[in-house]
Amino acid sequence: MIRYILFRLLNAAIIVIVVFVLVFLLTHWVANPVDQLLPLSATQSERDAMAEKLGTDQPILVQLYDYVAAALHGDLGTSWDQDRPAIDIVLERLPTTMQLVAAAFGIAMVFGLLFGVLASLWPRSFFDKLVSTSSLVGICLPNFWVGLILMIVFAVKLGWFPTSGVGTWKNLVLPAVTLALLPLGRIVEIVRSAMLDQMREQYVVTARAKGVSEWLVVAKHALKNTGVTTVTMGGWELGRMIAGYTVVVEVVFAWPGMGHLVFESIKQGDFALVQALALVIAVLIGLLNLLVDLSYPLFDPRIKYGS
Repeated sequence: MIRYILFRLLNAAIIVIVVFVLVFLLTHWVANPVDQLLPLSATQSERDAMAEKLGTDQPILVQLYDYVAAALHGDLGTSWDQDRPAIDIVLERLPTTMQLVAAAFGIAMVFGLLFGVLASLWPRSFFDKLVSTSSLVGICLPNFWVGLILMIVFAVKLGWFPTSGVGTWKNLVLPAVTLALLPLGRIVEIVRSAMLDQMREQYVVTARAKGVSEWLVVAKHALKNTGVTTVTMGGWELGRMIAGYTVVVEVVFAWPGMGHLVFESIKQGDFALVQALALVIAVLIGLLNLLVDLSYPLFDPRIKYGS
């Protein structure tokens, strides 16, 4: 187990480094930070002085080497827009994003398991068709459109929830539901499909023949055996929430998390902040994938990792 964990951590570290280098190269290839910081009327001498100050007058490989060397000592650069260490800004926004992601993921998993299991118990029934259709609709609807509709109905028309910002639990409801809708649809479909497969297995037929309660068959046997599939899909959706879905949702609801920070940093051309965000997100995804893998033996004892 320890050897496996170390191996996976090494793999994750390599992926993080690759992401780190690619983001650095892409941000410096797309635009020149000097153009973002100086007005169009700036003289060439002013531009040269700013480039020297930022270190962008050096060859790109020299810049990359200096940046990686500084990052290894915990220095991910200074935000050009806010004039503060980029990593400090990212870590300030991280708890707010994780609060939103945790709420949305909880909604997606609880209702995804509930509706997926219930639909599998009555296949091809009206309820099954309703759940399947609703899940497909949820997958197809874009997050920004869902967010705006929820805002118009429940915030503007009914006045039940705020339209933006953080504060009480009411501020969390609309963005969490918006963020949860797409993962919820996918989890419902995966759980339903996995449960249908398990309910056809011989051990289920045997348990029923022995007079075991139907709910006990479902909860103790069939549902547990879908654990690997469900956890894999849940981890995948959680990673997508952290790495992408939150950007649109946080912008729509003015939620001051990392997703909103990604949007603002790209708009401002604050490349140091973009790079710090990419590094933190890559680390989170790497750790998430490791935790998902380590959870498999809990659901399937046949899965064992080396010592």
